[in-house]
Amino acid sequence: MPATIQSAALVGIDASPVDVEADIAQGLPNFVIVGLPDASVQESKERIKTALKNGGLPFPRTRITVNLAPADIKKEGPSYDLPIAVAILEASGAVPRHKNPNRLFVGELALDGSVRPVAGVLSIALMASERGIDELYVPKENAGEATLASGVRVFAISSLSQLIAHFTRAEIIQQSEPRPLPELLQARTEADFASVVGQHQAKRALEIAAAGGHNVLLSGPPGSGKTVLTRALPSILPAMTKEEMLEVTKIASASGIIKAGAVMTERPFRSPHHTASGVALIGGGSFPKPGEVTLAHRGVLFLDEFPEFPRSALENLRQPLEDGFVTISRASGTVRLPAKFMLVAAQNPCPCGFATDPDQLCSCNPAQVAKYGRKISGPLLDRIDLHVEVPKVDVGRLLAGSEEESSAVIRQRVQSARDRQYARLKKHGIFTNAEMSHAMLKKLCPLPPDADSLLVAAANRLKLSARAAVRVIKLARTIADLDGQDGILATHVAEAIHYRERRGN
Repeated sequence: MPATIQSAALVGIDASPVDVEADIAQGLPNFVIVGLPDASVQESKERIKTALKNGGLPFPRTRITVNLAPADIKKEGPSYDLPIAVAILEASGAVPRHKNPNRLFVGELALDGSVRPVAGVLSIALMASERGIDELYVPKENAGEATLASGVRVFAISSLSQLIAHFTRAEIIQQSEPRPLPELLQARTEADFASVVGQHQAKRALEIAAAGGHNVLLSGPPGSGKTVLTRALPSILPAMTKEEMLEVTKIASASGIIKAGAVMTERPFRSPHHTASGVALIGGGSFPKPGEVTLAHRGVLFLDEFPEFPRSALENLRQPLEDGFVTISRASGTVRLPAKFMLVAAQNPCPCGFATDPDQLCSCNPAQVAKYGRKISGPLLDRIDLHVEVPKVDVGRLLAGSEEESSAVIRQRVQSARDRQYARLKKHGIFTNAEMSHAMLKKLCPLPPDADSLLVAAANRLKLSARAAVRVIKLARTIADLDGQDGILATHVAEAIHYRERRGN
């Protein structure tokens, strides 16, 4: 009679249940795995044979058929080694069948029978919790990560023989204790706003962006401090909530960019090179993988030399900037990945970079400047809330230095503003003002008559689109939060409009 063991497949960053069915039949020795396995799953046959032999466990010398169901989901990776081995041992009668079938197994087998960590265990644990799985058996290195999901008992496995001893009650494995989420650590960065001389307008813009999760475009000549300012941005970002920390860790775990069992305690800061392709930014592949926009979820995506990115790649950013997610469609299926990030872009004002430098002569003709500006489309610029000019800093002032506000002080203001937002928005399932939908604005962001008149006049003068006007209101709400105000005032709207003036709509 076939034995069935529960496991899981990663689809994007989410887990989907998979039943591992093993059948032992009379016939010549043969080992077949069906159910859309990829090459790494097919290779598990040799790992399982050797692991059982070296662990002192019997391997049936007959016909073995393993089915990974449902058969319409592609299976990849080595995480099926452990459930396939357990299913074969149960089907062959080498170990007793467990009375409680509501158990889930994941893990890669080494040739000596030890169990190696795999990617995406947090996603699998969260899925198991949602589906009411009683017991979750994972590699020892992944146990801490798995216990972040509540409502499921986690057992850490170091070897296949240890697991068999647990099944036969020769040596009981103790349940892993739930691991509390750590507090967010201060961002590990050497850059501090106190080290940036001047640039008070740019600092103010980045403070507003950090407080409300808004997008920023910094424009200025080479050496004006655009990159230094952006590199210092993580030092003023607010602490993640518990929900955000789980979201970010889930993505990092599924993508394999953190050590097994680690927890993301800092907001992501991603800075891809301008040669990155559209797939690298958005994600994709035959088995859809997260791109930079998803890896930057709840953090910052920094695009330096903004116009130098391929235009097709930049245009792919329009949907995630608007919707907060990206949809990847392939022949194998459609995957929706989260992408709620702050876009911080930096660019020169022209190809040579000196169009706005008072001390350098620009070598570009008007046609070249216009062509350079057209590399970024109007619809993409429309989705950027703060357009900031970063002027050249006088070298004498730079060397003399000055007393500048530290990141720690700014971060306190940002955290206070973010706390106000969270209290107001948590019932809507969002965290920042930038995430507010149009339907929420009328209720959460009412404008007094003078602020409303000011916005209408500015929209007509600057030819703002409806999207840009909505983003001005969201920006004004964040400025009011930084100011500690319950309502939006005309001064808040005026400052928000100021950040749209330089590039129009």
